[in-house]
Amino acid sequence: MLKQKTLKGSFSLCGKGLHTGLNLTVTFNPAPDNHGYKIQRIDVEGQPIIDAVAENVTETTRGTVLSKNGVKVSTVEHGLAALYAAGIDNCLIQVNGPEFPILDGSAKTYVENIERVGIEEQNAVKDYYIIKSKIEYKDETTGSSIIVLPDENFSVNVLISYDSQILSNQFATLDNMSDFPKEIASSRTFVFVREIQPLLAAGLIKGGDLDNAIVIYERQMPQEQFDKLADIMKVEHHDATKVGYLNNKPLVWPNEPARHKLLDIIGDLALIGKPIKGRIIATRPGHTVNNKFARLLRKEIKQHDIQAPVYNCNETPIMDVNRIRELLPHRYPFQLVDKVIAIGANYIVGVKNITANEPFFVGHFPQEPVMPGVLQIEAMAQVGGLLVLNSVDEPERYSTYFLKIDNVKFRQKVVPGDTLLFRVELLAPIRRGISTMKGYAFVGEKVVCEAEFMAQIVKNK
Repeated sequence: MLKQKTLKGSFSLCGKGLHTGLNLTVTFNPAPDNHGYKIQRIDVEGQPIIDAVAENVTETTRGTVLSKNGVKVSTVEHGLAALYAAGIDNCLIQVNGPEFPILDGSAKTYVENIERVGIEEQNAVKDYYIIKSKIEYKDETTGSSIIVLPDENFSVNVLISYDSQILSNQFATLDNMSDFPKEIASSRTFVFVREIQPLLAAGLIKGGDLDNAIVIYERQMPQEQFDKLADIMKVEHHDATKVGYLNNKPLVWPNEPARHKLLDIIGDLALIGKPIKGRIIATRPGHTVNNKFARLLRKEIKQHDIQAPVYNCNETPIMDVNRIRELLPHRYPFQLVDKVIAIGANYIVGVKNITANEPFFVGHFPQEPVMPGVLQIEAMAQVGGLLVLNSVDEPERYSTYFLKIDNVKFRQKVVPGDTLLFRVELLAPIRRGISTMKGYAFVGEKVVCEAEFMAQIVKNK
């Protein structure tokens, strides 16, 4: 299984804030297992920490703003996108002001510094949320929508559409996060000239210029008005009769705006709190719809906090019934594992098909056959025994025995026709032949029982 990751060292970046115009410093630090992304305002008394999760987003006008107890941090999306794309799970971000510096308007500098300090693998297992069915959020007013579909990896498709002769429709896609540094990271934020005056009136983009944003001039205005706007923005005067892109550096790609929207989506979905496996399809996205979708997905994750393993009955098992009999001493009617479909250093997934011919249904119960809970735990323990025996030489010479069972919960009946899917993982390394494990049993996507147990590996006489 893949492990969680953090930075090998810290790095700091300095620059002005896009909206405040303040000189700011942001520092990215390593963080322990299961820490997630957290942002600390070191310029505020008590140095409060804000969890970087979707529920803490309070504003989405021209950027994502996180807030807790009145303390805010804005323009976080570019830095978070760089972390997420790099596969970093845990990071403490410290900033000495109310927003991250805008830098060049992209995630390029973040990516370069992540690559410079390096990434470190941690002990905890990376906790993916696997998309198993279509999830959609749609804003009927704006026509914006985000859909996520099942996929083996995380990928993003974006379509943007504007009422503009310069920037109308554009498409961008990213199929592999390893391509983020060269295909997406350098894409800069953009703004239409017609939006600048309202944004300034709202107290925003005080630090915006042609070095940190692509400015799109698509509707001609009088030269005098155009010059006044340039003076306010402290940029050079341009010919008001020539529409097009206004920036000091040429476009990196013809579809750079669409690529930047894709970058923003990754940054905003980093606030889900765990990496996902699924394909995102976004139409006319923005920070508002991105956040609403992230909140929707977080609710979905809470409802299915413990996910059933993916089971494809067409795949060849890791262990079939014959191999299981070589490792376990159990025989009819007490061999309660049919096959093993996945196994790693600290986890295993096993399958038990429940048929009407199970001998225990004769008396439990004749009119309403239900698999006894103790046999569900026994089957779970046999799967755990296979995990433990897989770690020793000559496993057929050993057996495993229960020492303790704790925190057993039964949530749903198991009946003929069900397929029980067991996921068992070690809670700690095996020491002196003693192992502690946590197991879950699923029917479909539902947990039907769970338990923690301790077992001992004993050499057969």
